[in-house]
Amino acid sequence: MRIHRRLISLLFVVLLSLFFISLTGEEASSEKSGESLFKEHCSSCHPDGGNILNPSKTLHRKDREANNIHTAEDIIKKMRNPGPAPTHPQKWAGMTMFDVSKISNDEALKIADYIIKTFE
Repeated sequence: MRIHRRLISLLFVVLLSLFFISLTGEEASSEKSGESLFKEHCSSCHPDGGNILNPSKTLHRKDREANNIHTAEDIIKKMRNPGPAPTHPQKWAGMTMFDVSKISNDEALKIADYIIKTFE
């Protein structure tokens, strides 16, 4: 009887441990990479680092630097405040503003780092 209780207790501890480990694994796997965040939020207007609205403002290094964007922080500033939309009859003429309610600071940094590493 005593051995039976110990086995049940041990089984309970093992199952409880596995449950908590699975929760931790789900949290880690739910974090998105810079690449997946870029694809989700940016790639429709910036396919392959290009720019469908303004071809002179791609995400490639030479164009970023020509537009005074050198660091991840510069990219995040542009995401947060892209500036006035050009005069155009369509509402979509300018870049979407991604404030903290749309993209967290952590996610914005992941996107910016991905852009710098990917679009040389």
